[in-house]
Amino acid sequence: MKSLFDPITVGRYNLKNRIVLAPMTRGRAGSERIPNDLMADYYFQRASAGLLITEATVVSKQGIGWIDSPGIYTNEMVKGWQKVTQRVNPTGTPIFLQLWHCGRASHSDFHNGDTPVSASAVRLEGDGIHTPLGKKEYETPRALTVNEIKAIVDDYRKASVNAKTAGFSGVEVHAANGYLINQFLDSKTNLRNDSYGGSRENKFRFLKEVLDTTLEVWSPEQVGVRISPNGVFNDMGSHDFRETFLYVAEELNKLNLGYLHIMDGLAFGFHEKGEPMTLSEFRTVYKGVVMGNCGYTRESAEERIANGDADLAAFGRPYITNPDLPERLKNGWPLNPFEDMSLWYSPGPEGYTDYPPYKQPDSIS
Repeated sequence: MKSLFDPITVGRYNLKNRIVLAPMTRGRAGSERIPNDLMADYYFQRASAGLLITEATVVSKQGIGWIDSPGIYTNEMVKGWQKVTQRVNPTGTPIFLQLWHCGRASHSDFHNGDTPVSASAVRLEGDGIHTPLGKKEYETPRALTVNEIKAIVDDYRKASVNAKTAGFSGVEVHAANGYLINQFLDSKTNLRNDSYGGSRENKFRFLKEVLDTTLEVWSPEQVGVRISPNGVFNDMGSHDFRETFLYVAEELNKLNLGYLHIMDGLAFGFHEKGEPMTLSEFRTVYKGVVMGNCGYTRESAEERIANGDADLAAFGRPYITNPDLPERLKNGWPLNPFEDMSLWYSPGPEGYTDYPPYKQPDSIS
């Protein structure tokens, strides 16, 4: 029976276990969005995972929508990320860079007054967004033109080249959680009537073009894709989510990618439009490596590995406060709690690199 702690080969990489550091925005790159030594420490501390996925990293200025998140579109950013890969690569743990464009989940404060962009002019309904000028209400985005879509696809190509120059093992295309690619996939946010809207094929076209250009730079096994079929984060969720994401998985199956990273509906909440999709549903159409993610405990992750629904299990919040999470899970050691989020997005090491590894209590003679 397969275990969370068994090694696995994913493409060209031999992973020492099936535990993955999930991508999590941490806001430590500063206003210039250049990765730094502190970020290198953070990823190095967590390199006992089988695979590391970085926090979401914007492919262009237009893609920005989060304070102090990193980028991958300037030479300075590439040099900053090299600090990270130079720390991590000697450990033997592959590290993938997650490529990101926020789309409508942004604000004009990030863009010198320019309106955020999306598939269509559909406003995100939520409790507001933190911008450099304070918390603001979301704005109605501007629908991208076809020529602008092509330019964004090229931004992904440049970001893919930069990621390779920076020394990463691969890239993950972020098509989940209500960001730009997800906004094209989801009929709630894609009201277009051109070649990027309407049919499932057309709504998938943007992601397909992003992957096509990424695969000009990286081998297929060095590319992953993240989707959130049950997601309602960032005001997502459409009536046809099941048909949409089974189609997406069928199309991705043709590309022989390194993995498909799926936000697992059984592990976290449910879709407001119907019963959540499960990893086992995706197994019927996707034959490659599946990474499950969302609220796993050791037991729930082990269950998905053992029954074959997932090959890899990604952990988020527990990995923030437990840099040695694989060791803690394997040995049954207690976890540091992760309920206090007050310092998770602060600028310094507090709440970031200051969580200690487990220390065995002194034995009593």
